[in-house]
Amino acid sequence: MEKPLVYDNKPIAKDLKPGQYIWCACGKSDNQPYCDDSHLGSGIKPIKVDIIEEKKVLWCACKHSSNKPFCDGTHKSL
Repeated sequence: MEKPLVYDNKPIAKDLKPGQYIWCACGKSDNQPYCDDSHLGSGIKPIKVDIIEEKKVLWCACKHSSNKPFCDGTHKSL
């Protein structure tokens, strides 16, 4: 299994409406922070997230958070 690529060294902030979102865990997607199937063959699987109310989300862009798919500040130590 490959290791995820660091897409960015800061989170991606999004104002979201209720719905299902699929977070890119591999760092290869051209549609960050969302999956575009670039992970195929890498052994890394995206994470599905159900948002039940409108809110701002800080998606992890370094792909190394301990709270995936959300930012926990890990990018500061990479």
